[in-house]
Amino acid sequence: MKSPSGIIAMGFGSGLSPFAPGTAGSLAALPFAWYLKLLPLWAFGLVVVLATVLGFYVCGVVGKHLGVHDHGSIVWDEFCGMWLTLMVVPQDWLWFVVGFFVFRFFDIVKVWPANWFDRQCPNGFGVMMDDIMAGLWSALVLWGLYQAWTTWIQA
Repeated sequence: MKSPSGIIAMGFGSGLSPFAPGTAGSLAALPFAWYLKLLPLWAFGLVVVLATVLGFYVCGVVGKHLGVHDHGSIVWDEFCGMWLTLMVVPQDWLWFVVGFFVFRFFDIVKVWPANWFDRQCPNGFGVMMDDIMAGLWSALVLWGLYQAWTTWIQA
C-alpha cells in the first residue's frame, strides 16, 4: 500500500482483509460498479478493458514485490471480474447480489480456461485473466438468468 500500484492492486485496502480477501475485494468492487452502470455500455466496457490492462501491470509489479505472483492481498483482478460480470444486468441491488455470488463461484471453481491461466501464466497477465474468465462465465450465466426472468417469470 506504499505505492500507487499497491493501492490499486490491493483494491484500495480491501485485499488486506484478514478473512477472505478475494471476497472482500469483490464486495468492494460493487459500489464502483453501481456508478459504472450509469455510463453507456460501451464506456463501461472501455473502463473494464482499461482497468484490466492496468491490472496486468500493477498485479505483476506487486506480485514481484511480495514474492508471490498471485498473493491473496492482490484483488484488482476481482474488481475487474466483478465489473465484467455486472455489465449484463440492470442497475439493481438484487442483480448485483446474484452477480456477486455467481462471480465468487466461478472465481473459486476456476472453470476452463481460467484454470489454465491460473497455472500457466505466473505474472500479472495470469493473475488478471483467471478472474476475467470467471467474469465472462458469470456474465453468461447472469445474462441467461436475466433473459429467463424477463421472458418467462415476469411475463
